[in-house]
Amino acid sequence: MKSHVVASKRRAQRKLQLGAPSSIKRRLMSCHLSKTLRAEHKLRALPIKRGDEVKILKGKFKGRGGKVVQVYRRRNVIHVDKIQREKQNGQTVFCPIRPSYCIIEKLLNNKDRKKTIDRRAANKIKAGEKHKE
Repeated sequence: MKSHVVASKRRAQRKLQLGAPSSIKRRLMSCHLSKTLRAEHKLRALPIKRGDEVKILKGKFKGRGGKVVQVYRRRNVIHVDKIQREKQNGQTVFCPIRPSYCIIEKLLNNKDRKKTIDRRAANKIKAGEKHKE
């Protein structure tokens, strides 16, 4: 499935990304896989899902990690279970983290995710054979 976000102007690109439907934002909110997962599944990136374990590479929480608690598509951020801060009134809240700042360390495996990985790996093999001819 291709993303329908295609524009040459920066302003138009931004408008299309921010106003995209949830199904397209799912693809836009992808994370790179760790080197071990990349070698195992022969894929570079996958859309992030609740339950995946991530490691943060950029920002204030660099080097820390945890399990994804929420994928907040409306704000284009994820919430990680161990990344919280305390508000002035004592309440703890999750800190928003951009998915592009993370790598997936451990995948949540279910039948839908497995089907997606198999399909994408098969397409990659098929494309490789096409280029050899």
